[in-house]
Amino acid sequence: MITNKVQFIYENKLIELENPDPNQTILNFIRDKLKKTGTKEGCAEGGCGACTIVLGELENKKIKYKAINSCISFTPTLHGKQLIVVENLVSKNGSYHPVQEAMAKYHASQCGFCTPGFVMSIFAMHKNKNNKNEENIKDAISGNLCRCTGYRPIIDAARSLKKQNSYDDFDRNNSKIIKLLKKINNKNIIIKHKNKNYFAPKTVDELKKTIQQNPNPNFLSGGTDLSLIVTKKRKEIPFIIDLREVKELDFIKVSKNYLEIGAATPLIKFENEIKKYYPDFYSILKRYGSVQIRNVGTIGGNIATASPIGDSLPILLSLNAEILIESFNQRKVLPINNFFIDYRKTKLKRTEFIRSIKIPLFKKNIFKIFKISKRFDDDISSVCASFNFKINNNKIKEVYIAYGGMAAIPKRAKACEDILKNKPLTINTFEQAKNYLEKDLSPIGDMRASKEYRLEIAKNLLMKCFIEINTNKLTRVN
Repeated sequence: MITNKVQFIYENKLIELENPDPNQTILNFIRDKLKKTGTKEGCAEGGCGACTIVLGELENKKIKYKAINSCISFTPTLHGKQLIVVENLVSKNGSYHPVQEAMAKYHASQCGFCTPGFVMSIFAMHKNKNNKNEENIKDAISGNLCRCTGYRPIIDAARSLKKQNSYDDFDRNNSKIIKLLKKINNKNIIIKHKNKNYFAPKTVDELKKTIQQNPNPNFLSGGTDLSLIVTKKRKEIPFIIDLREVKELDFIKVSKNYLEIGAATPLIKFENEIKKYYPDFYSILKRYGSVQIRNVGTIGGNIATASPIGDSLPILLSLNAEILIESFNQRKVLPINNFFIDYRKTKLKRTEFIRSIKIPLFKKNIFKIFKISKRFDDDISSVCASFNFKINNNKIKEVYIAYGGMAAIPKRAKACEDILKNKPLTINTFEQAKNYLEKDLSPIGDMRASKEYRLEIAKNLLMKCFIEINTNKLTRVN
């Protein structure tokens, strides 16, 4: 079954859009079509949070509230969700939502431009009944920038919600919204709007047919990178295949030796699982992007876009991850170490898609990751380094080292690895090995860091890794 209609819930009603523009952002739809102007455009790249909205999605028969950046999300992706904008928080009797009241009480707004975004980020945290501790509060607002008030009163406002009952109009209408969400069709979506096409298949089989019929598509997973073609380059994307509607690509499987993640699994879901096995991976994901980004971004998208500054890539390289690739009539497994060819070029063919990623579980290895960036949260790395060591009797038996931000592709430091392998765990060993990074890496200089700085940092992070292993103490600054 096929439909050209996008269905979602807005203001307790089922809304249908017939053949909407696949390149229209949700932000522009809200401002131009719904005439709700509380949601703002600041950066048009998902970095400032002024455009934050909340989507309600049905998960395990309950509504999960997810903050997202509407400036880099396309209108058809509203399908199957409840759209909530800042104006919707005010009750019908005109009273403010507890989050809005807290922001006013603690003087957490000055010019006001960023305020609606902060309100929506805190609203999502509040509705999901997350613990209002410092970590969760700061994580919730890490993707929102305020340039005049400062963050203390905003954090105070969020902290005060510990004492607030979260019951509101959304709870009163909960049963109605769930019924409406269940009414939304589960058909394959094909939208043709002028010269632009959007496909949202529901199964892997339908996905393969769609690719076969449209062999030169742009795959949409999280869209945090793809959407910038529209918002920053001001170009059109003629063919989009949305992978997020394929539920078979959204999964996490744990076996004895592997963790397998579906290519369309959101990072926010993946991070809670990876924390059990690789705490440093979890910590980097927290810094990789804001809640808004992690609610939609995926590991599969990160791999396929092949950005040399994609933080998950050096991590997966050092873990010897494998990529499961499929086409219409073929399935193959490719080590991620053989996947990247050149700047944003991979071995993935236009008729192929990533089905999943298998991450080995090195249960006895020492695994560490370090990220260097100008801003701690939600910032692109100057250097990201990942280290995977197996040490027996103070001797290095196995070693896998990878760096991001140091070359046109994320790269293993194999010359450095060769020097370290089968050597004693001593400072002299590492002092010798760090000089071999000059053979492995030829970094460029740009606005984030000079090439000299990057190379020096790469060496220093190797030594930092040794110190943490040797002393069994973390030397981290948060």
